[in-house]
Amino acid sequence: MRLKISHMTEYSYAEPVEFALQRLRLTPQDCPGQHVISWQTSVNGAGREAVYTDHFGNRVELVSVNDGAQSINIMAMGEVETQERNGVFGPHIGYVPLWLYLRDTPRTKPGKLVKELARGVEGEGDLARMHGLMGTIAQTVEYKKGATDSETTAEQSMELKAGVCQDFANIFISVARHLGLPARYVSGYMLDESGMDAASHAWAEAHIQGLGWVGFDPANDICPDERYVRLASGLDYADTAPVSGMRTGDSPEMITVSVSVEQ
Repeated sequence: MRLKISHMTEYSYAEPVEFALQRLRLTPQDCPGQHVISWQTSVNGAGREAVYTDHFGNRVELVSVNDGAQSINIMAMGEVETQERNGVFGPHIGYVPLWLYLRDTPRTKPGKLVKELARGVEGEGDLARMHGLMGTIAQTVEYKKGATDSETTAEQSMELKAGVCQDFANIFISVARHLGLPARYVSGYMLDESGMDAASHAWAEAHIQGLGWVGFDPANDICPDERYVRLASGLDYADTAPVSGMRTGDSPEMITVSVSVEQ
């Protein structure tokens, strides 16, 4: 499937910014099931300081805000060709050892409810268990915008029984690691069922013996298919956020995000 993607992020400030540094993970890369035909990112109101590949293998751009700017506009767009792989990404590669993906983070540390969920996971073999886990999360947690934020933990999402794709992924990762399986968070895009609307998306991958990394999207109760484009992966959202950073000053900030994915 050939997908055309555009992703615009705009920061507006009530007063000129003294200093701000933004980290962009907005460039997809060639990988199993995905070929980047064309891609470009542009930034207005800020200048590029560095471009590098981080320890998780993600392409990262650092941009600093121009002195006195009151808005930053970041646009990423291009075309990506994808293939159906039934959710299988494949063998682990890269600088980070596989065992690191067993490490809990503040967002994925298991609490009482997550551990209870883990005790109920059934299936013959790790692959079947992860499929069962994905289905259980989809049935237990309601997809509800505004119920959580980027700092919400897996345990808090279980308490609310509500969240968005990030929360579903966090719960899956928390349970998988508690069960002894390396798991990671993936950020990217997904073409929706109608083929018209889209959004930034997130899902999880678990490392299954004999298959390598396998993707699971509990928010939609499916394994990622050719409608998915991956941007970055890591231990949790903090390692994969499309745009993140810091600034000095206390001027009110407004963020506008617009994403389009078309076949």
